[in-house]
Amino acid sequence: MTTTPTVAARRTTAVAARATELSKVYGQGETQVVALDRVTVDFRQGEFTAIMGPSGSGKSTLMHCVAGLDSFSSGSVRIGETELGTLKDKQLTQLRRDKIGFIFQAFNLLPTLTAAENITLPMDIAGRKPDQEWLDTVIGMVGLADRLSHRPTELSGGQQQRVAVARALASRPEIVFGDEPTGNLDSRSGAEVLGFLRNSVRELGQTVVMVTHDPTAASYADRVIFLADGRIVDEMLAPTADGVLDRMKEFDSKGRTS
Repeated sequence: MTTTPTVAARRTTAVAARATELSKVYGQGETQVVALDRVTVDFRQGEFTAIMGPSGSGKSTLMHCVAGLDSFSSGSVRIGETELGTLKDKQLTQLRRDKIGFIFQAFNLLPTLTAAENITLPMDIAGRKPDQEWLDTVIGMVGLADRLSHRPTELSGGQQQRVAVARALASRPEIVFGDEPTGNLDSRSGAEVLGFLRNSVRELGQTVVMVTHDPTAASYADRVIFLADGRIVDEMLAPTADGVLDRMKEFDSKGRTS
């Protein structure tokens, strides 16, 4: 289903985001919880990465910290050449708006706006005009050309998530983060959304990082990284749904026997 760059190509691919020795600790003393434990990982440009792991493994925390949605306790995060830890709140907000796209399980569309208005909303707020050629390409890719005047209540769940995908891609961000983006969709709609994300990487050169618990969703990615107890414990290139499922079963059995 997916193609993976050669080792040589992977070495020369630029990094869209990087976490180095990243830790996230909640609480103190006996109530202390280590959500991330010195995680180091690169997310390369033009690559689709899925993050998986058992419940409580730290996968959503990793994504939120790298995406600038949550603070971290120690280590560093870079988006391109920008170190997140050095930014003030206003600068961080601007970076998220200008360089990062987000897709969540909840569609997060404004009900009073049309699909077209929801897609361009982040750029409208920033006072920026969209690149019309790029916008038309994105809208065409997600199949929304005949739905642009519809409001969210007039769209199916799958169509609403297509709007969310288009909104995330419309500003041509350096990286797109998805947190269980197909979690509220039926299997057919979920497959469509994942196909659009796959195509955005293959055809548009987008960088996508997705947290998921679904082995089928993970099989759309170029690679899967596996977390357990706040650490990266494995990586799979050119994943298949069966291969990912088998790997997850190994983690579950280890958890029960440890």
